[in-house]
Amino acid sequence: MPEIQRLDSQHEDFWKDLNQLLTWESVADHGVRVIVDEILASVRTEGDAAVLRYTERFDHLRAPAVAELEVPLSRLQAALESIPVSQREALERAAERIRRYAQQQRMQDWQIEDPDGTVLGQRVTPLDSVGLYVPGGKAAYPSSVLMNAIPAKVAGVPLLVMVVPAPAGELNDLVLAAAAIAGVDRVFTVGGAQAVAALAYGTDTIPAVDKIVGPGNIFVAAAKREVFGTVGIDMIAGPSEILIICDGQTNPDWIAADLFSQAEHDEQAQSILLSPDSDFLDQVADSMLRLLEEMPRAEIIRTSLESRGALVRVRDLEDAVRIANHIAPEHLELSVADPQSLLDAGLRHAGAIFMGRHTSEAVGDYCAGPNHVLPTSRTARFSSPLGVYDFQKRSSIIQCSPAGAVALGRTASVLARGEGLVAHARSAEMRGE
Repeated sequence: MPEIQRLDSQHEDFWKDLNQLLTWESVADHGVRVIVDEILASVRTEGDAAVLRYTERFDHLRAPAVAELEVPLSRLQAALESIPVSQREALERAAERIRRYAQQQRMQDWQIEDPDGTVLGQRVTPLDSVGLYVPGGKAAYPSSVLMNAIPAKVAGVPLLVMVVPAPAGELNDLVLAAAAIAGVDRVFTVGGAQAVAALAYGTDTIPAVDKIVGPGNIFVAAAKREVFGTVGIDMIAGPSEILIICDGQTNPDWIAADLFSQAEHDEQAQSILLSPDSDFLDQVADSMLRLLEEMPRAEIIRTSLESRGALVRVRDLEDAVRIANHIAPEHLELSVADPQSLLDAGLRHAGAIFMGRHTSEAVGDYCAGPNHVLPTSRTARFSSPLGVYDFQKRSSIIQCSPAGAVALGRTASVLARGEGLVAHARSAEMRGE
């Protein structure tokens, strides 16, 4: 079985060991930054020519012009019509649930009026354009397309540009079908840092966008970090994570499978189980031993669990809540009799919370409705899941009545003169003279 680490929250070295387990360096590698900086600079200055050069170099896809790398919308529709009916229906059901959830997130305009007639308010508008990065080639992530594109469209974004690498020209029909269902407007078979650069700076063919979202490899993540400020980004995502709190009464096979569900993403993924029941931790370990051989990605799971996984005995569920808040996981399963009681006990930090024994994290990845783009690497302490609000922006509205201009002008004048900004003070005073 995988040699998964065993920790005990009552051990004197527990917090040191836990923090060491949680440590992960994201896109700080100097060699990666050097390559990414070169690509960004080339695309910024050379445009389409650099995009073509890097696409041929990294994806072995040669084209005479970037326009030849654009996938016609008819190809998306053809993919939707060609996939098996079961897959199409699953995509459509998932899309409907994601859309219904997203519709509840839309921010609205509002206004309030002072007694003197001064009006204050907020104006909410969608971003003009968004770029969506989707991993490509043999990998198929249609769920990522739905989770990123549908909230943008619910927000009212008029232009959604998808970039997806197509190594040696290989495109996945499930990804294209998801793009058709989600309402993607343009698709280019460009990937890597060069795709991020094209979306950030624009070329003669690929339009510049206002925000870039979607997962990618370390080069994509590094490129997104570098272009932030020129454009918005969703987040710098680390490896997938799952933390499970279990009271020891759930089927141990279910828990083992849930731990595997994140471990199979890659060798750096993290799966941790907290339970006050030592015997149950042993049962889960036995389940993992038995079930691992059934997994096609067994070696990835094994490496992930051995390098970053843990089975942790806690004093009680209150202790588990305290530890969970410290970990601030991407995915948190509360596999207990009364999950609401743990929320009420002060559970605050998690990207998504899965309540009860029958709620697997996997349904959240695909079709429950809430977004699966979540904060990782403890960033759930200060950030939130991707949602419609990430594709909307707010403008403040201020309209002074004559009386309001006098009253507010006096206050502004005093504060401005206190800061030594006389022009500010005179600007505010003049409306009342």
